[in-house]
Amino acid sequence: MIAAFLGMRLYSVLGKRTGHEQEPVLPRRDDRATPTPIRLDDGDAPALGAPTTNMAGLVYEPAAEAGLRQLLANDRSFDAGRFMEGAKAAYRMILEAFWKGDRETLRDLCDDDSYNAFVEAIDAREGRGETLENRLIGIDSAKITAVELRRGEARITVRYCADISAVTRDADGKLIAGSMSDAAQTDDLWTFRRQIGSNDPNWLLDEAESA
Repeated sequence: MIAAFLGMRLYSVLGKRTGHEQEPVLPRRDDRATPTPIRLDDGDAPALGAPTTNMAGLVYEPAAEAGLRQLLANDRSFDAGRFMEGAKAAYRMILEAFWKGDRETLRDLCDDDSYNAFVEAIDAREGRGETLENRLIGIDSAKITAVELRRGEARITVRYCADISAVTRDADGKLIAGSMSDAAQTDDLWTFRRQIGSNDPNWLLDEAESA
């Protein structure tokens, strides 16, 4: 029942046609960019919870502070800055894989429930003979909003605000929804999970919903 619930939530976000399809993240570590780390335990980094007038410079929201501290206490190798670089790359990779119907890439980046929901939506779309010509224009912002540790597993929720241009065509190539010249702004919450202490460094998409 839990799997079915998660699948339905994913499908409600990723499988519906709105005219600006946003149906639908983390790439393999070898594929990730390696920016200068922003460690939560770095004395030069902004103190967690410290007042600031420039929230755009942080990779997390204040509400995530306690969870991040708990995660760092349990996994000293965790790096919030590097995680967010990977999360932004994963957002793009998962969206593009879904739009193209690339099941192999989705298999690598999603857990079983998320993957099955994506494939179900792709199968339905292909059954109708429809194709997507969507494009992620850019990610305006991406921040960690929540961190949860449960039974040795870490779950991190990221809020993405992005611009997407979307076009849906039927089997004859006729435009039936969307416009490449009119980008839609999205506000998505994606949750990734990983077993703490696992030899596998990759995070998997566990859940996705519109904020």
